[in-house]
Amino acid sequence: TRTRLCAPQLNGEQDVLLRTVKRCRSANQSYVLAFASQRYGMTQSIVVQVGQCGNQIGCRFWDLVLREHMLLEDRSTTDMAVWNFFRMAQNGKDELRARAVMVDMEEGVINSIRRTRLGGMLSNHQFVTDVSGSGNNWAVGFHEYGTKYREKIAEHIRKEAEHCSCLQTFFLLHSLGGGTGSGLGTAVLEMLSEEFPKVFRFCVPVLPSAVDDVVTSPYNTVFALEKIASFADFSCPAENEALISICDRVAKAGASIKQTVASSASSILGQKARPFDQMNNIVANLLIHMTRYK
Repeated sequence: TRTRLCAPQLNGEQDVLLRTVKRCRSANQSYVLAFASQRYGMTQSIVVQVGQCGNQIGCRFWDLVLREHMLLEDRSTTDMAVWNFFRMAQNGKDELRARAVMVDMEEGVINSIRRTRLGGMLSNHQFVTDVSGSGNNWAVGFHEYGTKYREKIAEHIRKEAEHCSCLQTFFLLHSLGGGTGSGLGTAVLEMLSEEFPKVFRFCVPVLPSAVDDVVTSPYNTVFALEKIASFADFSCPAENEALISICDRVAKAGASIKQTVASSASSILGQKARPFDQMNNIVANLLIHMTRYK
C-alpha cells in the first residue's frame, strides 16, 4: 500500500505552535513557518515539468498554488501547506523558491517562464534546455536526449531533493503526443525510479486527441504508455479531446478552438485566457485538488 498524499495529524502542542507562527507578523515569518513545517513532519513534493505542454500546464499549476495558499502581496497570509511546494531561498533574503525542475529541448516556453513572477522563484539549476527539439519523435527524446541529459537532470533533481526534509512525491507533468514530453519525459520517469526508488512517482500525462495533426503522435503515445505502466506509481491521464469538450460545455469555447495554437504561450505571458489556457487550467486544477491539505 502507498502512503496517502495528506498532511500528518498534529498533536496539541504542535497545533498550538503552528497556530502561533501563523499569527506571526514579523519580517521573519516565512522562516518560522518553514522551520515549523520541517520540524513537525510536513512532507514535500517536487514538480518535474517536461516538454512544451508539461511546462505550460506547470506554469498554470504554480499560479494556482500561489493563489490557493497565499496572497502574493500580503505575506502574512501564507499558510503551512505552501511548504509542500515551496522552500526558502538560501541567500539570506525572505524569498520563496518553487520545488520544481523544468525541462524542455526548445527554449521558447522556458524563456517565457523566466520572465514571469514564477521565474523569480526559480534558480538556474532548475532549468534544463536545448535548442533543437525532439522533432515529435519518441525515440529522439528517450534515447538521444534521455542519454545526453540524464545525469544533468538527475543532478538538478538531487539538488532540489537536498532541500527536502521529508520528500514524499515527484509529480511529472508531460504530454505524450510530441517527442520531448513522451520520450524524454518517460526517460526522466525511469531515471526517478532508479535514483529515488522509495519516493512516490505521480504522473500526469496529456494524451493526444484522435484528430491530432502530428502523424507520429499515436506511436509516441504507445511507447510512452508502456514506460508509464512500468515505472509510475500512479497515473492521472488527461485527454486533449476531453479537455476541449469540457471547455466547449463550460466556457462556450468550442467555436474558437482554431485560435488555440496562437494562444499557446498566453498563460505564460499573463495575457487574457483563451481555450488552450482553459485546458491547462483544468489539468492544473485537478492536480491542485489532489494535493490540497485539508
